[in-house]
Amino acid sequence: MKNYINQLTVAIALLLSTIAPALAQQTRSGYFVEDYTYRFQMNPAMDNSTNFVGMPGLANVNIAMNGNLHLTSILYNVNGKTTTFLNPEISAEQALSNLSNVNRIGADIKLNLLAGGFEAWDGYNTVAITARTVVDAKLPKSVFAMLKEGIENKEYNISNINARTLAYAELAFGHSRDLSDEWRVGATAKLLLGGARMDAQLRNANLVLGTDNWSITSDGQINANVKGLNYKLSTNKSTGKEYVSGMDIKGAGLNGFGIAFDLGAVYNPDFMPELTLSASLLDLGFIGWSNGLNASTDGEHTFNSEDYIFNVDNKKPNSFDNEWKHMSDNLAAVYQLNDMGNTGSRISGVGTTFNIGAEYRMPLYDKLTFGLLNTTRIAGIYSWTDFRLSANIAPCDIFSASANIAEGTFGFSFGWLANLHLKGFNMFLGMDHTLGKLAKQGIPLSSNAQANLGINFLF
Repeated sequence: MKNYINQLTVAIALLLSTIAPALAQQTRSGYFVEDYTYRFQMNPAMDNSTNFVGMPGLANVNIAMNGNLHLTSILYNVNGKTTTFLNPEISAEQALSNLSNVNRIGADIKLNLLAGGFEAWDGYNTVAITARTVVDAKLPKSVFAMLKEGIENKEYNISNINARTLAYAELAFGHSRDLSDEWRVGATAKLLLGGARMDAQLRNANLVLGTDNWSITSDGQINANVKGLNYKLSTNKSTGKEYVSGMDIKGAGLNGFGIAFDLGAVYNPDFMPELTLSASLLDLGFIGWSNGLNASTDGEHTFNSEDYIFNVDNKKPNSFDNEWKHMSDNLAAVYQLNDMGNTGSRISGVGTTFNIGAEYRMPLYDKLTFGLLNTTRIAGIYSWTDFRLSANIAPCDIFSASANIAEGTFGFSFGWLANLHLKGFNMFLGMDHTLGKLAKQGIPLSSNAQANLGINFLF
């Protein structure tokens, strides 16, 4: 039984660690950088000095990941070979010291398909078509501790495994203008086109070894809103009862509609012109979803099972490597969720981001500023915060840059951004979390890494 849980948890951790590098978000290193083209997406009150249109597909490309579950916490090198933390040659103390009480990984994908900005109507206006995907997951340290150390009373507990994904597109229209010499405000209205939503809350699975089988008490549910989705069913060999063992998606398409707003303000007081204060609230809105399917234990559910017999020999058919592809089915077998059918429509938020910043321009050299930015993502159990201190410089009309350090939910990081804005052309490159060592496959060993590249045309 323990070998089964080992395979299950390691598979989840590895999967989350390796998919995250494909995810992205808006870079915070550019918040205080002059003429960084996409500051308006972090605060809609911020404008650009020129009109622009983004290169389709390359206007603002981000590759990023955030979390405290690192690949180095799961994989180790033993005698020249890559192995998991479960290897007997890796001590429990060493393995668990690299894990947090709550291990999480996630990202906010934001890909600008089309974008542009122009001056008109006594202000600055922006238009953008954006694809977004939010991914989050959490695994408790207690699960890893049980796997590594084992327990003597033949009882196992898997609790508080959470994961979610949210995919939608935005059609955004923004406007900002000066209210006075001191105040500038802005707002962006967004039409949201829902693609898919899924939320898994696997709250508890307590497994107790009986005379000839396992007694399992489970509590969990999965809510999904995906067009063309149907749950696959398998049968418990011990009870003959069907349970949800997987998903089948036939076709794809729009599955919901919603609205959201970004609001922002910038304050530059007359009594201290070197100081600029700013704040913004992003993604205040919701999506109404259709095609809702629910799989649930319907409260605590107790059943018996004889299904869990696995071999510790890596050369056997049911080794970890071979069981990798069965990960989702294995998890389903532990929780044995019931197909509750179509639950109809559902309304969900998209998660709100709060930015508050302060920037001070040096009186003796006004091309240099120092900025402090706090970014907080409000998303229930997946919320996070980031404090970033930056030095920003614009030594000439065609170049600006930032170097910054940050501390927050996902630890310490060093970031930077370089921004070239020639006549008619803009290109920027930067990182919120500078890349460290990479695995042979090019995957960052740390789950905090980000790169930002964009090409835009100015007019």
